[in-house]
Amino acid sequence: MARVYNFSAGPAMLPEAVLKQAAEEMLDWQGSGMSVMEMSHRGKEFVSIAARAEQTLRELMGIPENYKVLFLQGGATGQFAAIPMNLLRGRKAADYINTGSWSKKAIKEAKAYCDVNVAAASPDDVLTIPPRESWKLAGDAAYVHYTPNETISGVEFHWVPEVDAPLVADMSSTILSRPVDVSKYGLIYAGAQKNIGPAGITLVIVRDDLIGETLPGTPSIWDYQAMAEADSMSNTPPTYAWYIAGLVFQWIKDQGGLEAMATLNRRKAEKLYQAIDGSDFYSNPVDPNCRSWMNVPFVLADDALDDTFLAEARQAGLTTLKGHRSVGGMRASIYNAMPEAGVDRLVEFMAEFERRNG
Repeated sequence: MARVYNFSAGPAMLPEAVLKQAAEEMLDWQGSGMSVMEMSHRGKEFVSIAARAEQTLRELMGIPENYKVLFLQGGATGQFAAIPMNLLRGRKAADYINTGSWSKKAIKEAKAYCDVNVAAASPDDVLTIPPRESWKLAGDAAYVHYTPNETISGVEFHWVPEVDAPLVADMSSTILSRPVDVSKYGLIYAGAQKNIGPAGITLVIVRDDLIGETLPGTPSIWDYQAMAEADSMSNTPPTYAWYIAGLVFQWIKDQGGLEAMATLNRRKAEKLYQAIDGSDFYSNPVDPNCRSWMNVPFVLADDALDDTFLAEARQAGLTTLKGHRSVGGMRASIYNAMPEAGVDRLVEFMAEFERRNG
């Protein structure tokens, strides 16, 4: 069966070159006589894989030396709790910016550990980002948390907030899609299953001065300093997911790095939004000033055609276009691994479907 264009929000498609390399090395990684998933995480073979992955990521993102890079478990959802456990450092409050579903989940979890000041919130009926001048930040906040891209609604920051407290960002769906000035952040975290690799590993990039003073009772597995001292191996890490992440990092480097990714991702998104905006049959509900490059939701003029659209798209090799259950409609997630040809094919299909049903 031919591979499809998979528009899933996550787990998402991986670069075909990465999958092929992993397949070639499945039974025997570089003459070791075993698969990576069979290796001891303490053995020299896997330690070299882990070190290479971190070094490649540091080169790609320009991560300063005074930042730790951790490869953890628990997903971004686990970090909703780990962040206040580690970053409060004697303070009792933290600022959160609410721009959608994942912001709300982070806020709910943080409330178990600190006083949460929701400094700004998008209106429930408008998919937009509150202007920076409207934010009401607390003067004593330990950090400011925001979600640069809301995967479900397709709302994205195209600017980095300037704040006095350490800035914390859930970059699960935007990391590695464009250059990022890591020095502007106290902490960046991301679930792997969108632009990094398969589900199971979580990336945390945290500034040195923000770790080492956890809340009493913090489990060691959530203690950033303990995990940093153990090279992210206090327990057995998700070794195979870590290995695939390293292959993805190298693949991005081979494509020309994050500048090249940004050029491609911007072009893919512009093509899809142009197709939507140029039609009376499709529409996108997001404020044009904060539309996502990664997750593009859209609705049909007649939602009675939704099931037909999805079925015919599937037959055309375009899969996983159904919108999140909380919002309905369609959603095309076009992460790094989605080739431009996939977006071109989707645009062609949408035009064909409109001609037959509009």
